[in-house]
Amino acid sequence: MNKRETIISGRECILFDNASADCLLVQPVDDHDSELLEQEVKQIQALSDKPFSLVAFRVGDWNKELTPWPAPPVFGKVPFGEGAEKTLAFVVGQLLPEFHGEIRHCLLGGYSLAGLFALWAAYQTDLFAGVVAASPSVWYPGWTEYVADKTPMAKSIYLSLGDKEEKTKNPVMAQVGNAIRMQYDRLAGQMENVVLEWNQGNHFVDADKRMAKGFAWLMNGGKK
Repeated sequence: MNKRETIISGRECILFDNASADCLLVQPVDDHDSELLEQEVKQIQALSDKPFSLVAFRVGDWNKELTPWPAPPVFGKVPFGEGAEKTLAFVVGQLLPEFHGEIRHCLLGGYSLAGLFALWAAYQTDLFAGVVAASPSVWYPGWTEYVADKTPMAKSIYLSLGDKEEKTKNPVMAQVGNAIRMQYDRLAGQMENVVLEWNQGNHFVDADKRMAKGFAWLMNGGKK
């Protein structure tokens, strides 16, 4: 698999290209995620024999570009924005057309706030056959109310969370466990191909492995 960096509509992207792939994995990343991508790709390959390409696009303002509506700071002093719609417009309007005709299936996945973005995108468009929301920030203010009366357009959704993530002193983020359980219960009543996997550790453990497990699960048709 060839790795190269490219610019798409002014945004830095990292592409792992497989000429025989008909499946494209799409992932928003920050600098830390970018450093783990090669490991993630190798782990996906170890978990699935399906050929794929992966394109990761860099997100500069994590709190703004991946969130669907404004919210006050939960940690630190940086508030959240409402940039998810613009980010999704880039993916749909600029990124995916770069691969037009080369793929049959698109899967979107992300970690943390990028996982929330991927999950939100599943409710906005049917362009993604499956979505990986690994340790997603479903504690986000207003999220549980948002999904309460909505149905996703993706056919398959993979959810995961670390078993220590809800054991935090931050009262807002501590709701992540209840929120992910509610999210799974809601989805399980709407679709057949959904899973919630619990991983050992807190939010900062094995992000690459958690993402790899999610993408492989989708590529294997909902099977580990």
